[in-house]
Amino acid sequence: MSVFGEVALAAPVAVFKLSQDFNNDQFPNKVNLGVGAYRTDEGKPWVLPVVKKVEKVIVHDDSLNHEYLPILGLPEFRSSASKIALGEDSPAIQENRVGAVQCLGGTGALKMGAEFLRRFYNGNNNTNTPVYVSSPTWENHNAVFANAGFDDVRPYKYWDAENRGLDLAGFLGDLESCPAHSIFVLHACAHNPTGTDPTQEQWQLIAEVMMRRQLFVFFDSAYQGFASGNLDKDAWAVRYFVSMGFEMFCAQSFSKNFGLYNERVGNLTIVARDADNLKRVLSQMEKIVRTTWSNPPSQGARIVAVTLTSPELFSEWKDNVKTMADRVLLMRAQLKAKLQALGTAGTWDHITEQIGMFSFTGLNPKQVEYMVKERHIYLMASGRINMCGLTSKNIDYVAESIHETVTNVQ
Repeated sequence: MSVFGEVALAAPVAVFKLSQDFNNDQFPNKVNLGVGAYRTDEGKPWVLPVVKKVEKVIVHDDSLNHEYLPILGLPEFRSSASKIALGEDSPAIQENRVGAVQCLGGTGALKMGAEFLRRFYNGNNNTNTPVYVSSPTWENHNAVFANAGFDDVRPYKYWDAENRGLDLAGFLGDLESCPAHSIFVLHACAHNPTGTDPTQEQWQLIAEVMMRRQLFVFFDSAYQGFASGNLDKDAWAVRYFVSMGFEMFCAQSFSKNFGLYNERVGNLTIVARDADNLKRVLSQMEKIVRTTWSNPPSQGARIVAVTLTSPELFSEWKDNVKTMADRVLLMRAQLKAKLQALGTAGTWDHITEQIGMFSFTGLNPKQVEYMVKERHIYLMASGRINMCGLTSKNIDYVAESIHETVTNVQ
């Protein structure tokens, strides 16, 4: 018998995979709308010009070395990352009750937050505290909290499939009926996978109920700047909740808005009640980090820190981010216009009402199957597409394919 015992074969990790015929030259019009990363109009990955510039600066900086970083991470990265989330003039920062942990991507930030909450929130080691994630949500949300030891991960109502928008009444209803002190994972902007965000007025209603019911706010901010092209607009919800006096976590990812997918650059921003409370929280975070990855890597964090702390580079980065956001917005507008010009059945306003990289098309599983098998357009079974997969060369084909699919498959 193996020393590993009767270990079971795990199911494949749930990531998007193309069918084998994607590389078959028999289908010249094939389109991949499932990839979870930005692509140019040529369908290629894009290294941001500002990132290339900063990488050269780092290479030629003889003062840098490869010594360990502090356990909580590069200080200038942590502080500058929290500032773009909360705002340079955030009262919480000025009151010294904001701290941060450099993490391995947004997933690592969620993991660190989940590990801390399981240990110290709502009593010590309370694995029964309910954790609510939106229905639907990024699939890793469920796994991260379950893996951290939470026994009760539940969905809250979010997507209204019939109207292809936010189910606000259902969302508020779940906030009202859940157990006090429940943890809610909220998407800061560009909800994944629906692309549907609450309006500012709706966020205010959500915050009011969460404050009154004493619910814990855990924001996941993976697309700041990438959603609308405006950093402040995309951070509005996070900043509003801070202004309301919430103690909260905000997991930040710099994969999308810096294009640093493989550098795993993340930050967990912590907003505490006061400076003393923050000090105690960070002391426990150090212990969790020490037994998880011990010390974080420096390269990606340094790229972000150098960029965010230089006015000139910061301005250039915002222009780079807006370039990506504008391309996504353009693809949304063109796809909607082409579907309407074709007279495609149903309403397609949701294509432009949604925001960010992803869009819930409203195609049902049978229609998705038809798109894949007959038109060789590859998308998630849920009907989610990555708008960055659309280009000036393939958008007509995609629109015609959706029209044909909706017409022929119910």
